[in-house]
This record gives sequence, C-alpha cells and structure tokens, in this order.
Amino acid sequence: MSHSTQTPPPTSPAPRDIAGALAKRVIGQREAIQEISISLSKKLAGLSVGNLLMIGSSGTGKTTLMRAVELYLEETEGLAMRSTVVRMHANVLGEEAERGRPGEAVLHRLLERAREQLGPETPVEELLERARHGIVFVDEVDKIRSQVGGKPNTLGIKAQEALLTVMENEAIPLVLPTWAGSRMLTVDSSPLLFVCGGAFEGLYDSVYDRVTVGRDRGSLQPVTTVEDGQVVEHLLFNLREWLRNEDLFDYGMSPQFLARFDSVVLLSDLTVEELMHIFVKIPDSGYFQAKSYFESRGFRLALSKQAVHRIAQAASTQKRLGARALKEVFRRVIRDYEFDPGAAAQDGIVRIDVPQVEAALKKG
Repeated sequence: MSHSTQTPPPTSPAPRDIAGALAKRVIGQREAIQEISISLSKKLAGLSVGNLLMIGSSGTGKTTLMRAVELYLEETEGLAMRSTVVRMHANVLGEEAERGRPGEAVLHRLLERAREQLGPETPVEELLERARHGIVFVDEVDKIRSQVGGKPNTLGIKAQEALLTVMENEAIPLVLPTWAGSRMLTVDSSPLLFVCGGAFEGLYDSVYDRVTVGRDRGSLQPVTTVEDGQVVEHLLFNLREWLRNEDLFDYGMSPQFLARFDSVVLLSDLTVEELMHIFVKIPDSGYFQAKSYFESRGFRLALSKQAVHRIAQAASTQKRLGARALKEVFRRVIRDYEFDPGAAAQDGIVRIDVPQVEAALKKG
C-alpha cells in the first residue's frame, strides 16, 4: 500500500524565527543554523526540501544543533505533531544493508519514535504518516567513506549505497514491527529529510595540500604583513573558500551520494569567546556539574572571569575536540579541589583564579 502526500499545513514558521529559537541552544555556527532553519521552514510547509551535509570537527555542535531542532519541534505549539526526529549512526546503515533492509531500519526507528511521542494506542496509519514525514540525522557519515588508507572500505561502500537508496527511494518495502501487526507495506518515503554530519578528519589537510603543493599549487597566494619592522608572508587558508566536490570524492564519498545533498555546510571551530559562553551558560557544562557538586558538600565554587578565559583558551588549542575540550581541560583544573574541597575553601568558598588554572595545566 502507498500513502498519499500529506496536505501541506497552511502556515509554517519563518526561517528567521526558527533560527532565533535554535540560536538559544547552539553557540555560533550561524551558517549551519540558517541552512537548517530554511530547510525546516520548507518542510513544515509541506514543500520539497533537499538534504543537508554538515562538516565540522568533533564538538563544534552538529549533534547539539539536531537536538535543538528536536526540542524546538517538541516545545513549539502546533509543531509537535508535524514531524519526528531520530538519530542513527552511519555504520548501522551499512550493517542493515548487508541484511538487505536499510530502508526498513530507518522507518522502524521513526515508527518507534513516533509511537513514543503519540502513545502506544495510536493507530498504525497515523504513526506511519508521522514517521514518513520525519527528520533523520545520520551521525559520523564520514566513517562510511569508500576508501581508507588507499584501500577499499567495503562496509563504507555498502553504507553509502544503502543511505542513497533510502534517500531516493519513494517506495520502500516495510514489514511492520510485531507490535504493529507484522504486515507487509510499501511506504512512500520521499517526504523524509536527511541531515548527515561528520568530522571528516584529514579533509582540511588534504585540501590545504592541494592548493599549496598539489595539483593547484600556487592558487593560495601569501599575504604580506609587517611585524616588528620585518616583512612577513603568511598563507591564510580557510577550508570553506577552497573546498570542492572533487575533494569530497577523493575523501571517499561517491558522486551519486553527494548528489543527494542540496547543501554542504561547514561548521567553524569555536572561538575562545564562544567556548567561554558554553562553559558558563550551558546547563550541562563541566562548570555547572562542579558547582552542583560543591554545593552538595556545603561549599560554593567561584571562578574569576580571567580563569574562565584561560580554561577556554587552553580548550581552543584542541581543534579536534571543540566544546568537548572544555570538560577535559576543566577536569584537570578542578580534580584536586573536588577530591578535598575543605582543604582549598576559605569561608566556605572555593576560589579559582588564573594562577590556580596555570598550575593545574602545568601539572597535567
């Protein structure tokens, strides 16, 4: 059986309004927020919308952005019933491809999520309608490259083919789960929106090599500056300016696979100021966890602004970890204080300033 296209709702939120809501939960990443806000506005209006590919180092906010989308849909009146969001690891699709049922795995995950949201008594037809209009976030899509170290990656090839099949297949055979009756159906999955994300480690270096020492040598012109009376030349490289489809092909993403994405969005490394904001504003940051711990022991934690800046500065040097580096750096700073709060507290307050941070970082 096939399902007819859902009647478009009369209105949908404007991209600017969606972006404003997402920006409250996602620090920085203006381009990524804009792109996904436009896609979401179109999707909620029942219009055709292309898939998105997000490229960014670990900790730059790919998963945070998709979680923000999910919360936005759940919390905004009138939107909670229009779509559902699921997250899948790219390698899972490769494993399901070996069983010959990648599309079924995606739809089963969406059905289960729709059932969680709408309740177990909801008719199967209603769950199916909700599921096929869902949003699928495929994480670590760079792990399904078709080659690794110059050798074919069989699982990656199968996973790309599986994901491609789900993206472009408008008639997916589906055996319903046992709880839904185990019937065999054919589902039109064309309304699904796929957002794929990955760190694509090594891509920056390969593109830099292409424009400096490789086939496009000389394309990146040095910038001349005067420093301390000396003329100095710098190569200012920005991946966003130089990335081409061919670079992604060389990385191991097939042309057919990339053709299914309307937009490729590059997430920026977080600045020191953005890391500071995450550290002192986001509820699940290491700072708030430590603050709650000290309060449970009868102490108060007090970090100077300069100490926060130094922690963020140290975290910013770990480009591959992004916001995750904050917890690693802060763990080194706070470990001894948490072990024996009373030894460091004065008048019930554990105070940490730049000298304490520097000492902890040197200690490692």
